[in-house]
Amino acid sequence: MACCLCAAVTAVDSGKRALELLGSESSKLKKIPVVIMSSENVPTRISRCLEEGAEDFLLKPMRPSDVSRLFSRMLA
Repeated sequence: MACCLCAAVTAVDSGKRALELLGSESSKLKKIPVVIMSSENVPTRISRCLEEGAEDFLLKPMRPSDVSRLFSRMLA
């Protein structure tokens, strides 16, 4: 299973661009889930990324339980 994990200084800018590229109508990559990773714990930004198509949003530093939860969701 493929997944695009975006670690970004500004999750909204870089993650949004990844969502645009992977989610474009003509893109064969449209089905690849995008997961945004950022140290910015700003609820409005997190919500915005999820609303714009991110599969998940992980806060840095990541914990082992975050990775386990992500893999469980992706493989379900």
